[in-house]
Amino acid sequence: MQQANFALLVLRASFGLFLAYHGYNKIFGGNGLKGTAGWFESLGMKWPMWQARMAAATEIGAGVLFAAGLLTPLAAAGMIAVMVVAIWTVHWKVGFFVFKPNQGWEYCASIALVAFAVATMGPGEWSLDHAADLTFTGWNGALIAAALGLGGAAAQLAVCYRPKARS
Repeated sequence: MQQANFALLVLRASFGLFLAYHGYNKIFGGNGLKGTAGWFESLGMKWPMWQARMAAATEIGAGVLFAAGLLTPLAAAGMIAVMVVAIWTVHWKVGFFVFKPNQGWEYCASIALVAFAVATMGPGEWSLDHAADLTFTGWNGALIAAALGLGGAAAQLAVCYRPKARS
């Protein structure tokens, strides 16, 4: 069982902190939030500065919570939501492989599926959920992560995504 706890910690810490750093980059990398907002606007997102802040906050918050194993299904839901939106708005039309120009959807799907799998299994004994005696495992964790993640992505896309018509 120690190997499983170690493996879950490695998955949570790597995927969670990588995503948090991705969100940090939306704020402080390149042209900062202004650049991120400009890119979101070019994709067809309404309220691009709000979208930039929301995406960065979700990636940082969900990533840190996931890494720590705290409120794991909710953290996983945030990760799933941002990855589904990224796939839908940017990566799907490129194709599967991440090494294609403009990157395919394989990496985003991998992040979402790892988040879903960890939410289903639970974060393990080496987590803050375990330390606080919070139990979100099995089908409950899976249902929370999937329903909130997919539902959140669908709601955001329905309300905020208005791509320009292709000519």
